[in-house]
This record gives sequence, structure tokens and C-alpha cells, in this order.
Amino acid sequence: MKKLIQLSIIGILLASCGGGGNNSIETVIASNDLEELRAKRDAVSENIKSLEDQVKLLDSAILELDDNAKLPLVTTMEITPKEFQHYLELQGDVMTRQNVLVYPEMAGTLNRVYVKEGQRVAKGQLLASIDDGGLSNQLAQMKTQLELAETTFERQKRLWDQNIGSEIQYLQAKTQFEAQENAVKQMESQLGKSSIRAPFSGIIDDVIKDQGTVVSPGPGSEVFRIVNLSDMYVEVEVPEAHLPNVTPGKAVEVFFPVLGESVSTQVRQTGNFINPSNRAFTVEIPVSNKNGTIKPNLTAQVKINDYTSKEAILIPQSVVSENAEGEQYVYLVVEENGEQIAKKAIVELGKTQGDFVEVLDGLLAKTNLIVEGARRVREGQSVKILDSTATANK
Repeated sequence: MKKLIQLSIIGILLASCGGGGNNSIETVIASNDLEELRAKRDAVSENIKSLEDQVKLLDSAILELDDNAKLPLVTTMEITPKEFQHYLELQGDVMTRQNVLVYPEMAGTLNRVYVKEGQRVAKGQLLASIDDGGLSNQLAQMKTQLELAETTFERQKRLWDQNIGSEIQYLQAKTQFEAQENAVKQMESQLGKSSIRAPFSGIIDDVIKDQGTVVSPGPGSEVFRIVNLSDMYVEVEVPEAHLPNVTPGKAVEVFFPVLGESVSTQVRQTGNFINPSNRAFTVEIPVSNKNGTIKPNLTAQVKINDYTSKEAILIPQSVVSENAEGEQYVYLVVEENGEQIAKKAIVELGKTQGDFVEVLDGLLAKTNLIVEGARRVREGQSVKILDSTATANK
């Protein structure tokens, strides 16, 4: 404001001094006389200072006489109900049920490894083979014996069907055939353990044992780690106080800080057990992983929608004050006798989200709430509105 006054004064001086006459500014500038220029500048500066002093005197007189100049300046907003989504913010970790270590089922030398790290494999695909220690040769012999037992049984059965031969011969042939058949199946099962196959479709994350290594069943003999990244989920611990509001189907926003990516999903499953150590229950949230960038144990920031109101009244938290009785209140502007008056309203507050809080009771739609200047007004005081906005949460 002061600069504006100065510019106006300078404009007036230039206008008044810029006309004809030997002492005009244009004449002095045209003279190219340094001393005369400095003298003219000093004279103009003195005139400006004199005018500024006069303006100050006029401002003081105006303030004494103008009641509106003493009114507190405030900005207001018209309260408009709208949908309110409250989110419970937690942190969780990415998990997958298909992340396993593959162990050998029999002891022996790892003859050959057929896959490498990062390779995608299908369920049942052969990953490695173990020296069977001669079991394949034994199986071949047993199959030969099975063929002989089967032939003997079939011939004995045809004779028995023709009432030729004794029953004991038929039963002996049948028993020998069935026993040999079971022995072959057992040997095939045992020999199958020499082949290490993928338990599910996924990616070979790690080849732990090298070809030629002696392996055996049990801890410490894992050969591969296989991971399926298509069925991922985030696991979070939710405080028990939120048990009624966090249920399957609730909307969830999952953000991965490391990747800078967000995923919209829903709660798939809630735990049926409260952990006594932290009084929380587990929630499972599926996440899509089409690009394969989400990895097990990746940290995720989770926002679960635990409360929704279709017609909520929201106000900035900064305008709420508290009195000596612990009641929370805000100031409204109402018009009385042509004046804008500040009125105190006791409010009951609900959930908060960001900079806004829901008002459960005490405010009505279409009322004007004091936003800026709320801390400087008092009950029944006249105010001057500088600006008004239409909504509480733009």
C-alpha cells in the first residue's frame, strides 16, 4: 500500500512538474547539468516526504471515524455435505504362499541340473536328477519278472475257466502276479524320487546345489528355491479396536514406496485370532503383479477404508478450538440487522482425514464457517468478510 501511495505521489509530481516552465523536470533533464539535476531530485524528495506525512494524518483521522476499519477481517466457507472416506493407515509386507525350498527325496549324487536361476518353470517340470544307485536296472528286471508272472497267471486262468487244473495252482499264479505288480509300482515310486520336479509353476529364484553334489533328504540339503510371483498378497497387523470395521471386501489402497507404484484392491481375508502380544489380528490383501516387479518381503503402505459417510460435514481441523469445559467449538457468521456477526457453535467431532475432521453434531449445511481469522474473533462481534469459498474440502 505504501509503495502504491508513493507511485501515485510521484505520478502527481511528474504531472505537475512535467509541463512547461524553466524549472520543469523535462527542462532540468534536458540541461544535462548534474548539479541542477541533483537539486531538482532533492526538491522532489522533500515534496514526497511532505505528502506522505499528510497521508498518514488522513489515515489516522479515517481510522478514528470509520467503524468498519476496526472490524476483524475474516474469510468464510459455506459448508456443503459430501461423501467422506476414512482410511486406516498401516504398514505391511508382501507375501506369497508359493515360495518354497525344494528338497531331494532320496540320497545320492546330483547327476544333472536342468534349470538355471531366473528360469520360468511349469508344475511337474523336471528340475534335476539324482543317481538312482542301480534302481533303474532293478526295475527293468522286476518288469521282466512281472511279464512272466502275468503270462503264467493268464494261462492258469484260462485253464481254470475250463475246469482244468487245481484251484491252488490258479490262486498261486494270481497271488504271484499281483505281488510282482505291487513290487514294480513300489520300485517305480522309489525311482521317481531320483527326479526333482517343480511343485508348482513359478520362477527358479536360486539354484542352491551344484551338479555333482551329494544330497540327501532333510534340513540343509535344499536344492532349489522356487517362487510364484503371480499370486502375491500383503499381510498387515490391524489393532483389535478396528475389528468391526475391517472386514472382507473393504476397499484398500496399497502403495509401494520403493517402486513408487500404487494398487487398488480389497481385503480378501481377516484373521480369526487376536495376537495377545500386540492385540492385533492379521489381514490379507491380494495385489496384482502383472509386471513381476513386486517381490516377497517388499514393504507396503496400506490404506484400508474402514468408514464411509455419504453426507458428511467436513471442516478444517485448524478452525476448531476448545473451551475450559473441554467442549470443542467453531465460529460461524450470521447476518443480524445488516451486519455480519460471529457466533460460537459447540460441535461434536468424528474421524479425521488429512487436514479435515468430520462434524457429527452442531453444524448444518449452507452455514458460513469462519476459516481465517477464527482465532481473533469473539462471540457476538461484528466482522468483515474478505473472501468466501463454497466447500470445506477442495
